[in-house]
Amino acid sequence: MFVLLACGVSLSQVVTTAAQTAGEINWPQWRGPLQNGVAPHGDPPTEWSETKNVKWKVKIPGEGDSTPIIWGDKIFVVSAIPTGKKPATAAAPAAAPPPAESSKPPGGRGGRGGRGGMGGGPPNEIYQWTVFCLDRATGKVLWQKVAREEVPHEGRQPNNTYASYSPVTDGEQLYVSLGSWGVYCYDLNGNLKWERDLGDMSTIMGFGEGGSPAVYKDKLIINWDHLGDDFITALDTKTGKTLWKTDRNEPTTWTTPLIVEHGGIAQAIVGATGKTRSYDVATGKQIWECEGLTPNAIPSAVTGHGMVFAMAGFRGNKLLAVRLGGTGDLTGTDAIVWRHERSTPYVPSPLLYDDLLYFFAANNAMLSCFEAKTGKPLIDATRIEALQGAGQGGDVYASPVGARGKVFLVGRNGTTLVVNKSEKLEPLATNKLDDRFDASPAIVGKELFLRGRENLYCLAEK
Repeated sequence: MFVLLACGVSLSQVVTTAAQTAGEINWPQWRGPLQNGVAPHGDPPTEWSETKNVKWKVKIPGEGDSTPIIWGDKIFVVSAIPTGKKPATAAAPAAAPPPAESSKPPGGRGGRGGRGGMGGGPPNEIYQWTVFCLDRATGKVLWQKVAREEVPHEGRQPNNTYASYSPVTDGEQLYVSLGSWGVYCYDLNGNLKWERDLGDMSTIMGFGEGGSPAVYKDKLIINWDHLGDDFITALDTKTGKTLWKTDRNEPTTWTTPLIVEHGGIAQAIVGATGKTRSYDVATGKQIWECEGLTPNAIPSAVTGHGMVFAMAGFRGNKLLAVRLGGTGDLTGTDAIVWRHERSTPYVPSPLLYDDLLYFFAANNAMLSCFEAKTGKPLIDATRIEALQGAGQGGDVYASPVGARGKVFLVGRNGTTLVVNKSEKLEPLATNKLDDRFDASPAIVGKELFLRGRENLYCLAEK
């Protein structure tokens, strides 16, 4: 069902994390310089293998599905490293959830190890949450810092990791939100500037955490949706002090705030299960809201053509194209330009490349491409056989990325399908590496960075 309306494209723009020229030639945040998965100045290779166009390949200790962040000649990666050490003494059992939460799916409470994640018991091993800085030219580690060392307070879903938050940089400082394990600010040489502890999250069914921070000028925006008191907050980038904090009424989500300037006001837009909401970045005041998405909202929204595209795909399917400029409750109004309620993504976020909106169905290797302005389907849930066969948990977790008229589709089975940016599915190359890929790629210049469960790859023409 489509409702076609005019959109004021000139009034809104995606906010980059630093000066436009510097931001666009780096990959400073989750989903890239424009927050939509596109590298506007990127020109990575089309073909590669373990023996072709691998500039370097380095093993990253521990676990982590966060995206590599690139600024200049440095790459920043976050990992949670199991130490093999047990806590010296067991802590007292955690308190039972309050009555208001008693109907929510249990994860199983433990001791200081806390709630067991789905498919596993409470954790009982000490982890080190570690920030790595690598040399972009060689992959050599320039510095590494252990931000936190402890036993996780709750488990995680087997396909999640304890380091699924991507860092963000403004070119001067690196901001690392580890959720329950703290928020940290480093300069780009690894010197700790400040840190904050926002408390422990309690995630639905012990699925674990995710959802990266966003930065706008002097504010670090963090969304904190979980089974306890949830909120969205802005921290001062220089000091870490709370500038504002706005309560939310949402279950666990894993979405990253989308920062958009419209009509001279910067908005932080967050899709979620109950409501899709926009907040004034300056004050934290809610600007607008509309109907929510599906349970377990994970994909991050994208923006273009005067609209925001928010979607989710767990136990249901929903995609909303919301026109910017409204205030109050937009549910049921003509601000909802178009909607789609089939084959929307569970884990991967969408790619908005010019007027083409790409997304997967759930975690399956089934690709759709819609005309963003109108909602016209161009490629409708078409099966991508090359990306199938990853086993339990689905075929695709990594979000698609685009550069130089090409779209890169990364499967968990180690295969990447490169296709033309086109209204039709036009494959260019099928590339295979010996790793599992759940993290989303990053593109800078002529290089493509793929983080596997074991290794970080830098791919470039040789």
